[in-house]
Amino acid sequence: MNNNESLLAWLDKLKSSEKLIIVEGTKDKAALVNVGVAEERIFTINKPIFALAECIAELSKQAIILTDLDAEGKKLYAELKRNLTRIGVEVDNYFREFLFRNSKLSHIEGIDTYFSKLSFL
Repeated sequence: MNNNESLLAWLDKLKSSEKLIIVEGTKDKAALVNVGVAEERIFTINKPIFALAECIAELSKQAIILTDLDAEGKKLYAELKRNLTRIGVEVDNYFREFLFRNSKLSHIEGIDTYFSKLSFL
């Protein structure tokens, strides 16, 4: 399986997962919806981290954090993971780590453009 195929397989796994996904903002959410992720599974950071973590915990015991790879995104990731783990939500690191290790993406809001280009290769 080449890198493009493994990225497309990654996207299929993300779309078929039942886990809730946390992103930084509305552009990130829109980009994920554009690649076929169910909108109701995606949550933006629109309230204090502890409040968002409590909201997620009420809905699910598993979550995926897809914040950007810049300094702010890494800080948000660490804070979210700490808060979610503390209240019993399992954070699935596979999706974040795979994406950033196997693609040139550093910002989630570009994921739809990135994958549309992949599909044509």
